[in-house]
Amino acid sequence: MINEPSHGEAELTDLDRMTRSFGQIRDFVDVLPAAIYTVDSQGRITSFNEAAVELWGRRPVLHAEKWSGAWRLQKPDGSPLPHEACPMAVALSEGRPLRGAEAVAERPDGTRVHFSAYPTPLRDPNGAIVGGVNMLVDITERKSSDLSAAVLSAIVESSHDAIVSKDLNGIVVSWNAGAESLFGYTAAEMIGKPIALLIPPDRQDEEPAILRRIRNGERVDHFETVRRRKDGSLVEISLTISPVRDRSGRIIGASKIARDISDRRQAEQQQRLIVREMSHRIKNLFAIAGSIVSMSARAAATPAELAKSVRERLDALTRAHELTRPGLIDDIDTGGGEQNLRDLIQAILLPYRGDNESTPRLVLAGPDIVVNGSAVASLALVFNEFATNAAKYGALSAAEGRVEVSWAVHDGMLAVDWREFGGPKIAHRPQRQGFGSTLANRVVVGQLAGSLEYAWDLDGLAIHLAIARDQLG
Repeated sequence: MINEPSHGEAELTDLDRMTRSFGQIRDFVDVLPAAIYTVDSQGRITSFNEAAVELWGRRPVLHAEKWSGAWRLQKPDGSPLPHEACPMAVALSEGRPLRGAEAVAERPDGTRVHFSAYPTPLRDPNGAIVGGVNMLVDITERKSSDLSAAVLSAIVESSHDAIVSKDLNGIVVSWNAGAESLFGYTAAEMIGKPIALLIPPDRQDEEPAILRRIRNGERVDHFETVRRRKDGSLVEISLTISPVRDRSGRIIGASKIARDISDRRQAEQQQRLIVREMSHRIKNLFAIAGSIVSMSARAAATPAELAKSVRERLDALTRAHELTRPGLIDDIDTGGGEQNLRDLIQAILLPYRGDNESTPRLVLAGPDIVVNGSAVASLALVFNEFATNAAKYGALSAAEGRVEVSWAVHDGMLAVDWREFGGPKIAHRPQRQGFGSTLANRVVVGQLAGSLEYAWDLDGLAIHLAIARDQLG
């Protein structure tokens, strides 16, 4: 029920009469969700409805409190707002209505209500201002929604992930800075365009399938795929796609988050390569150990000689592998100082030396070449692969087999020739490239920018290796 003063008819002012008229529709005013109150020409509150009491959190004293029934007032930015500067006071002082002036009412319990005010001066038949009526609309929920939207927008724009929205036809609706960074297109270039512009030709069937799932209300989680950037390059991404609904719950589009997983994929590939290389080396060590025992047994006259020969060869094998350990991981500067190429090859081949000096199994020929830094481990790894394969399948697996290694420098290029003789006859070139050959090729071509050629002759394998001299440190 609207609150209004009671006066004798003889004492009624023009404002009282207007308030009395207002009282005739008090039942209508009381049920309005908006807070409504009146003031006299001096700003004293003369009436208010229950919605105003709810908004203010209190009941002001009629004809005593002025301008607003709020306990305290603040400007939208949180700074204090004196009652005499509130929208109702401004409307009366300027003699004009205000529309949608925003302020904040602080209740006695400390809660705050954001509201829009619509104060209108009331005039007598002669045009003189006799008071005013004000309507307050609670906009707290809207302000909260605006704040949430602003926070969400800031999060989206500051995200390093690509966050994109599209309609149910696959047309881009929004495009954040992360999407621009990942795909190379600006928002102006993509908004209004089909998202299919990012999809490689061999994956065009993915988008219709995704849209079907979105229309069915499904969420697509961590879908790993490939997309094409503006410059034509491909990028591996993980997609999470969710339906977007309107206020009625109807699905109107989709939001997607795309994360670049290229580094993760590269790390996974590197990890698999390292595991394969470790497995490869372990298998080789067992095979070579067996070969060393067999080799030593052929020349040993007593168990003591056999034990001595095996121990010496295994020690030499350990020293050779010490040179190759850094090669497990790319691009590591071993800081291992310098090595003479001849000494390096000798260290690698020492476990396979023969016991008969008249018919040496290993022949090395070439000038002194200094190798520095990471090139030491890289070349040690390559020659270790050559020696291991020779011991398992080639010349060093046979009692009379031998290996000849020669090298020279021509026009700034180091050329190395590895030749095997006296091993098992080679019937044909291997059908597939083993991991050891793949590893050697990765080191020579990938790390040292050189070249590696194999010739599978009937009498034995021949390998030609060429590396620029400046790659040796």
